[in-house]
Amino acid sequence: MTDSSKAPSHFIRHMIDQHLAQGKHDGRVQTRFPPEPNGFLHIGHAKSICLNFGLAQQYSTDYRAACNLRFDDTNPVKESQEFIDAIKADIEWLGFSWQGDVRYTSSYFNYLYEFALQLISNGKAYVCGLTPDQAREYRGTLTEPGRNSPDRERSADENLDLFRRMQAGEFADGQYSLRAKIDMASPNINMRDPVIYRIRKVHHHQTGNQWNVYPMYDYAHCISDALEHITHSLCTLEFEDHRPLYDWILQNLTPESLQKACDELGNMGGTTHYVLPQQTEFARLNINYTVMSKRKLKELVELQLVSGWDDPRMPTLSGLRRRGYTPAAIRNFCDMIGMSRSESIVDVGMLEHSIREDLDENAPRAMCVLRPLKVTLLNYPQGQTEMLSLPKHPKKDIGHRELPFGAELYIDRTDFEEVPPPGFKRLMPGTEVRLRGAYVIRCDEVIKDESGKVVELRCTADLDTLGKNPEGRKVKGVIHWVPAHAALPAEVRIYDRLFNNANPDDKSLGDFKNCLNPDSLQVLTGCLVEPSLAEAKAEDSFQFEREGYFCVDRRDSHADKLVFNRTVSLRDSWGKQNP
Repeated sequence: MTDSSKAPSHFIRHMIDQHLAQGKHDGRVQTRFPPEPNGFLHIGHAKSICLNFGLAQQYSTDYRAACNLRFDDTNPVKESQEFIDAIKADIEWLGFSWQGDVRYTSSYFNYLYEFALQLISNGKAYVCGLTPDQAREYRGTLTEPGRNSPDRERSADENLDLFRRMQAGEFADGQYSLRAKIDMASPNINMRDPVIYRIRKVHHHQTGNQWNVYPMYDYAHCISDALEHITHSLCTLEFEDHRPLYDWILQNLTPESLQKACDELGNMGGTTHYVLPQQTEFARLNINYTVMSKRKLKELVELQLVSGWDDPRMPTLSGLRRRGYTPAAIRNFCDMIGMSRSESIVDVGMLEHSIREDLDENAPRAMCVLRPLKVTLLNYPQGQTEMLSLPKHPKKDIGHRELPFGAELYIDRTDFEEVPPPGFKRLMPGTEVRLRGAYVIRCDEVIKDESGKVVELRCTADLDTLGKNPEGRKVKGVIHWVPAHAALPAEVRIYDRLFNNANPDDKSLGDFKNCLNPDSLQVLTGCLVEPSLAEAKAEDSFQFEREGYFCVDRRDSHADKLVFNRTVSLRDSWGKQNP
């Protein structure tokens, strides 16, 4: 549990501290995370998860604090149990837990319906027969006021009758809607008699065929907050213009009816009096080279431009997890970017920096040859094997790994050049390099096939250099290797950024899919890894020395086929630019 005194400070914490000092909520901090189950969560949602669940953790030491998980399931056309299960798994993977049972807006449909009847009875809502196109025309523009619907002055009794018949299934989808009666001349378009219920004759994944009318988000969300007795309703800045409607709906329901509903649901949390929730907005997370729109992410999945919602190139939490990102790295990233009310774009390198720091500190080291080139040691006894002990981590005492060494081994093809470019510090004819944790070797002979491709290097090992460097010996560099007789075959997937433009949402570029990076995935087969990885489990992370950080793929890797995903390269460009 996080110590609130050590947690990052920001304007929302200052506000809550002030409310607690004033005794505004009887010493309670009740937040909620209300995702729509119409897609997988992405890194932008992680910011909200860490905020809402994090605040509950931070304040729970000294106050009654908790966070609810509530699915905003008001549009069954786009929702599914698959998304519900994935969202729950992502939140738990990040290290958070919700208070009590998972909640659903659909659990409050009876209350929402009764509150709608209350608004109609009090002349605050009416049934409208305008088509969607007509409603948009009547709505007006940012510079021109809207016009009243022809149905705006219907009597309460007529509206009650029509609304009940809407729920009874007498009318077709879109034939009628229920609208709040506010002000068609309001400068805030959200207040121009917004629709709060529409007809949808579809099966709901929680309530079945019980309902023919479904509430709109702006109507259902604020009442659900109130029914759960949320103290602080935290949302992103695009909902700032919706806050007057949030407040209007709650202020036009009788406090007695809200109190009664909370009592029936057992959601008062031990408080002695009812206080309406307060909506507060913060800037959403925007990252370059990334799209955050669930609609666009869903399009990538449906067009099979990625392998699924958990494709390691996707910014979804499932995708990041499969790529090898850790919960700690994502939570630290959310702390690093902070909380403000100013929109900005975060460099994706900052996210990469966060996981690189985490893995540098915690990932065991191992060796993997991505493009194997055979090396035969002419002076090493054929058939002899010696066990070398290499540390699992250069800075932490987490044990050693045993690596067999023999006369035949593999190095990476990129570590040899017959005609080296300037500055090349690896193996070349007649020069020496050190094999990591082993001997210094010299290339004596280059073997080629009929096409002229180098297929083998015949070398000599200095058998006096194990674990030491004789005085005066100049060695070009240190390279990694694997033993030929014990190395394990593996498939390695090199992932890069999914988009090759910093702003794929830029409309001047046309369709965002025009910015897809054709080199975002490179699959390398025939790779070889050291035998210590035979017991590696799904999601285990390693630093492949000199290559980057990799993890065992949680979907495709199994005992008969090792598959590793590159999480991030070794180079930290963001960290170098932002010391």
